[in-house]
Amino acid sequence: MKIDIDQKSGFCFGVVYAIQKAEEILNKEGRLYCLGDIVHNNVEVNRLKEMGLITIDHQELKQLTNCKVLIRAHGEPPETYKIIIENNIELVDASCPVVLQLQNKIKEGSDAIHDKGGQVVIYGKKGHAEVNGLVGQTGGKAIVVEGVEDLTKVDFTKPINLFSQTTKSILGFKKIKSKIEEQLLLHSEEADFISNDTVCRQVAYRADELPDFAQQHDVIVFVSGKKSSNGKMLHEICKKVNNRSYFVSDIEDVDNSWFGKNDSVGICGATSTPMWLMEKIAKHIEDIN
Repeated sequence: MKIDIDQKSGFCFGVVYAIQKAEEILNKEGRLYCLGDIVHNNVEVNRLKEMGLITIDHQELKQLTNCKVLIRAHGEPPETYKIIIENNIELVDASCPVVLQLQNKIKEGSDAIHDKGGQVVIYGKKGHAEVNGLVGQTGGKAIVVEGVEDLTKVDFTKPINLFSQTTKSILGFKKIKSKIEEQLLLHSEEADFISNDTVCRQVAYRADELPDFAQQHDVIVFVSGKKSSNGKMLHEICKKVNNRSYFVSDIEDVDNSWFGKNDSVGICGATSTPMWLMEKIAKHIEDIN
């Protein structure tokens, strides 16, 4: 049996930065609060918890004062920063630069389109931490669509400014854009439509490259936390080209019956999957076979 780990998988630079900041503080101080899971991978979250990372939600944030809190790569809406200032909290802002740039772009786009009586549409997962931060830049007015079926929430007689969550697929974004253009033509001869492809290219390129990796192996073991939207999307890409693609979060999810004696096994993961976890699973597969 041959086992190959995809070297292009693993943490994106935004997640790497957030975890490095957390480890740096934990090594010095032994305790740090983090607003929400620092990464959508329960194994990595548990590792950092053992180092002293305390995960809190927004309600718990309101009760904290005079302490240090890390904002993860997903970013936060303006209301969160207001609470942090009011409660005299020392902020460790590990928001991904790509997300921060998008937040600023949406804030400017929202102000401009609403002055025209229009609407901001965000292609993303409703309730996702990044999307909550993006919606916050519009004063809560943005319309979130997860697929073309959600476009019924959009008024096609009004101007539209379209954006995307950074970790969505380019193909999905193009489908949303195309459907909006189609509907606008039915409602207006001079449609005011601005489209912003704000998908992170580091994520997009993985989606482009994974099919080749998946086709090169008999079995694909895709490693990801169950909460990761990016993980679900990338696993589906593997599954489409290789039916023997399996989703696992840790070694207990691995089934020995998946593997044949002479199989080539490819291991890959989401942008929220640590390389050490993929290496751990590779070693486990090697041992059981």
